[in-house]
Formats: sequence, structure tokens, C-alpha cells
Amino acid sequence: MAERKILTGITADAFVSDADKWALDKLKKLPLLPLVIRKFYEVGFDRWFYCMNMSMSVRCGPNQYPTLYGIMQESCRVLDMPEPELYISSNPYPNAFAGGVERPYITLRSAIINNLTDEQLYHIMGHELGHIKANHVLYFSVGAVLGALLEMLGRRTLGASDVASYALVLAFYEWSRQAEFSADRAGLLVTQSLGVSLDAEVALTAGPNRFSHEENREAFMDQARAYQDADTLDQVGKAILFALWGKTFTHPMPVHRAQELERWHLSGAFDRIMAGDYPRVSNAA
Repeated sequence: MAERKILTGITADAFVSDADKWALDKLKKLPLLPLVIRKFYEVGFDRWFYCMNMSMSVRCGPNQYPTLYGIMQESCRVLDMPEPELYISSNPYPNAFAGGVERPYITLRSAIINNLTDEQLYHIMGHELGHIKANHVLYFSVGAVLGALLEMLGRRTLGASDVASYALVLAFYEWSRQAEFSADRAGLLVTQSLGVSLDAEVALTAGPNRFSHEENREAFMDQARAYQDADTLDQVGKAILFALWGKTFTHPMPVHRAQELERWHLSGAFDRIMAGDYPRVSNAA
């Protein structure tokens, strides 16, 4: 593809969604959150996560998986941000994650590398870098051990009698889902191709399979639109399913993510950013 445009001085406000901001603001207003974050630092979970990841993964660099390292370097240049550490871990389930509040890092599982093309990996890299740039990592890290932290504070994790704990847990889940939409936008800003980013979403949704060469982006988007435009009875069914299970999902439904990314692109926001119209740090050109 053509050389990627460097988004000099871009801030996270360019891609963080209003729903993400709303959900995080709602989360921050819960009185129990400061206690949980303080306990997170007191126990040292951030250091533990960092050491565990380093002990079970291979760190990438100029002399270790240089192709992946190069993808990360270019992605960082596009989003105008410092390079985090990059790791590969062996895992048959395709996924990637960003961690490290004090020392940011990205870990790609081996299955996601096998499942995506180099161009599609730019979307994943941009997605995870978006989490780091938007300062999502602290809240993701706290959320990963939220149950343990609440128990350390003497709270009942999901006990109906502890309304404050239950509200905090649900608020974390809601924000986590919204944060994924923002990070998907960062992935698109790095690929600078809606087709490539959507193809990455299709590949992740279908997972590794020997018929992956038959994947069809347009058919998947037709499916996503059909899901969103379901009739009244199906809409009620979706609402019931969300109330029973969906509210505790950390990620949105894949078809919903794909359609939301397409909608953001069609809104003109992506083109405006590519044209240089985006929020910048104060000292940027």
C-alpha cells in the first residue's frame, strides 16, 4: 500500500469515542474506585503482571522477530507515540493485549500472528497502541483483578448485599466494551484502510481455519447490518440476552464492532484526520 501518513502530534481525543468518555467518567465517579486503585498499587499488581509476562513471552526487537518489531515501530510513528515493549507468547487462541501501567508493553499471541496477514497485524498493533495512548491500561489492569481487590478490601465481589461493589463491577464491564470501539479506531488510523481493518475483524471472528482464503468482507458486513437491523422480536431477544449475559462481557459483539468502525469511517471523521484536522498536543505543528 502507499506510505502511511504520520499523524504528527495527534492526541487520543481524535479517536476516543464519546461513549468511551461517558463510561469512564461514570466509572471514575463511583466512590469505591479510588480505594480499589490504591490497593492495586499497594499490592504491586502492575509489577507482578509485568514480570509474569516477561517470564512467559519472547521480547521482540531489531534482532528478535524484526518484522513484528518493525510493524510496531511504524505503527508508533503513525500515532506519534513512544514505543512500548513488544512480546510474543505461545497460545492457540488468537488474541493480543496491552499492559504495564509504569512500563507499557504489548503481547501478541502466536495464533493471532498465524491468523493475520502483515497488513492486518497493523490493525491489531494500532488497536493495542490505542489502548496505551488513551490511558486505558490502568483501568484494564485493575479490572483484571477487580474481584481479588474487592475481597482484599473486605467487599463481597458480586453479593447482592454489596450494591457499591456490584455497581463498580458492572461499570468496569461497560467501560471496557466502549474502550474497544475507541481502540478499533486507532487500528484504522494505523492501517489507513477500512478494508484491511475489517478483514482483520473478520479473521479474528472466524478464527484460524483452513478455509480462511474464502472469507468475504462484504458478506460479513451484510451480516453485521442484518444483526443491527433485526425486527422488533429479535431486538427484544437481544436485550434479554444482554441483560442475562452481555453486561458482563469485556468486549462488544464482533459484528457490532465491525459495523461501528464502518460507521465512524462513513461519518467523515477518519477522512478529516487524514487531512490533518485532529486534536494535537499543544507544541505540535
